[in-house]
Amino acid sequence: MKPFVNHIPTRLYFGAGQLGMLGTLPMPGKRALVVITSGKSMRSTGTLDRVIKLLAHNHVSAAVYDNVQPNPTREQVMAGAEFAKREQCDFVIGLGGGSPIDAAKAIAIMAANPGDYWDYVSGGTGRAQPIPNPALPIIAITTTAGTGTEIDPWSVITNGNEKIGFGCDMTFPKISIVDPELMLTLPPQLTAFQGFDAFFHAAECFLANCATPISNLYCLKSVELLCKSLPRAVRDGEDLAARTDVALANTLSGMAESTSSCTSEHSLAHAIGGFHPNIPHGAALIMISKAWFKFYALRAPKQFAALAKAAGQSDFLGALDKLQRDCGVDELKMSDYGMTRDELPAINDNAWETMGGLFEFDRVKMDREESLSILEDSFR
Repeated sequence: MKPFVNHIPTRLYFGAGQLGMLGTLPMPGKRALVVITSGKSMRSTGTLDRVIKLLAHNHVSAAVYDNVQPNPTREQVMAGAEFAKREQCDFVIGLGGGSPIDAAKAIAIMAANPGDYWDYVSGGTGRAQPIPNPALPIIAITTTAGTGTEIDPWSVITNGNEKIGFGCDMTFPKISIVDPELMLTLPPQLTAFQGFDAFFHAAECFLANCATPISNLYCLKSVELLCKSLPRAVRDGEDLAARTDVALANTLSGMAESTSSCTSEHSLAHAIGGFHPNIPHGAALIMISKAWFKFYALRAPKQFAALAKAAGQSDFLGALDKLQRDCGVDELKMSDYGMTRDELPAINDNAWETMGGLFEFDRVKMDREESLSILEDSFR
């Protein structure tokens, strides 16, 4: 067995009703920047009001930054950091799905550091400079189950056509609250897209060449829970037991990302999102998944057998196909989102140039021609 490191410094509060802990837990500051998307859901469901009231009960004031879009951008991060400075916030809360929590992590860096966020990002045109000052403390409150960002250090931010994941020890949330009751109103398609993002985090981290005995435990349990309960959560969003299983699977996949790594499937999906921000990340992963996992199937038989067993099937590719059909996402087409076949070479190049590091974690190495073939085989 190779030596390994296991480091997840986030304090996790998991389960129905855990949002209430925000009113009594020791907070890392006295004024919070609450980061949400520009959409209506956090206000219309009353979740934002609950958070602000719980903070006030805990003697913490709040300022709300609500200019985050799906696929948050460098410009939104920089504007959020300036807002945090003006409002004299001393910690950051990401409230919602992956986008506001990812943005909150990046804002936490830039509210305490000079220059531009891309000065610190590694990959693409990022300058990979050392971050001189500690980031503001981060609290993550997730209302979706897909990205695992509530328990890992990674933040995916878009700059032009570059969609890059970046993080470090200081961007692990100090506190994470995962309350499945906050997920009961998610629509079916979003539930499916988010759930498959978690599924692929787990499967990729299990296949990665840096996987550890502990990360494998997280991965296989996540796959098991998603195959058991994601179709139920898609069919009946108010099934709290199913929502709880999916939420736990998501958090476990985030733990896997903290102790192993995603691989080239995510590089390709991020490149698709960089060119077409209208394509949900989970949808991009679904659309390339069958071709990507088929490339791996005969090359990593031991790992595929273990994934199939976790999925409750004899064949992992069959389990993947069944899960997509059961969740109603098996007919997704790139062309329905405005993609053309002519773009695939540029998207492939972007994957290697902006997030080429994830190709290094592939257990079975692929080259540019093979990754382009995966995109071409996936195009419909």
